[in-house]
Amino acid sequence: MSPKAKIVLIYTGGTIGMVKDFKSGALKAFDFKELLNRIPEVQLLDCEIETISFETPIDSSNMNILSWQKIANIIEENYSKFDGFVVLHGSDTMSYSASALSFMLENLAKPVIFTGSQLPIGDLRTDAKENLITAIQVASLQENNKPVIQEVCLYFEYKLYRGNRTTKISAEHFNAFTSPNFPELAESGVHLKVNTDLVLTANSNKNLQVHTDFDDNVALLKLFPGMNEKVLNAFFAIPNLKGIVLETYGSGNAPTEKWFVDALALAIKKGIHIINVTQCSGGSVAMGNYETSTQLKNIGVISGEDITTEAAITKLMFLLGQKVPSSEFKKQFETAIRGEMM
Repeated sequence: MSPKAKIVLIYTGGTIGMVKDFKSGALKAFDFKELLNRIPEVQLLDCEIETISFETPIDSSNMNILSWQKIANIIEENYSKFDGFVVLHGSDTMSYSASALSFMLENLAKPVIFTGSQLPIGDLRTDAKENLITAIQVASLQENNKPVIQEVCLYFEYKLYRGNRTTKISAEHFNAFTSPNFPELAESGVHLKVNTDLVLTANSNKNLQVHTDFDDNVALLKLFPGMNEKVLNAFFAIPNLKGIVLETYGSGNAPTEKWFVDALALAIKKGIHIINVTQCSGGSVAMGNYETSTQLKNIGVISGEDITTEAAITKLMFLLGQKVPSSEFKKQFETAIRGEMM
């Protein structure tokens, strides 16, 4: 018989680890050790489970680079002890964290599954139990004594997605996430069906490398009709600004007015990297298809292709943190490093 898979749950905070105070109606965190006691079904899983919790669990709205580093360090310190990792996380910023961790964990050969819930675990109609149980099950999948999943994923409401391909689409529905430009890696029904052709596989000859350096001198700018020159210039005048994710229209289109193009060209000349991503919920940037994107291409704006905004901003911070030379930055951003873009 094959030995049982050893899985560790990393609790960062979020709704999944909260209970409702029935007097005030407010949600409050409870002792993480109680989590497994509240889901006795976990004991039926054919794996060994241990838990690690942040000393002070946080609401995911307070997620930041230090917390990403903490998660990555926990994984690195326990990498040889466990076969899989399940990260319990608030849903609001889960796609950002899953994207960031995917870039931080180079040569990952084990599953790192992010999950959470829309309702607290003590709620009568909670989605927490199914999400947690199946996330653990996915993390423990083995074939020929090797993990089936070898990348950072996000599991929510019967679907397993590549983490850096996801975005949150609903604050109310249980199917809170989608992967607009890439199919799900697995679907949970009566059976757990894994699309093995889509799953990344690690190079077995390389050891895990954890990169924790990020540069947060970045910003996100969403275009809108009526944006004026003063606002744009003030934005580019932010001290120490090194990169911008620019959410454009459609397939990467933007105004062709001279003041707009000149402002972007001047920023690029100063060394600010500008990443073009679409505001649309799905689809890809294709600069040059229309006149309204040709000028962006000509002045050196970087194409985000079909990357999500969440993956674009974290990849930007990651590459800046790795001190990628300006001469190579465009090429490196436009090249997929963890399956985050086509």
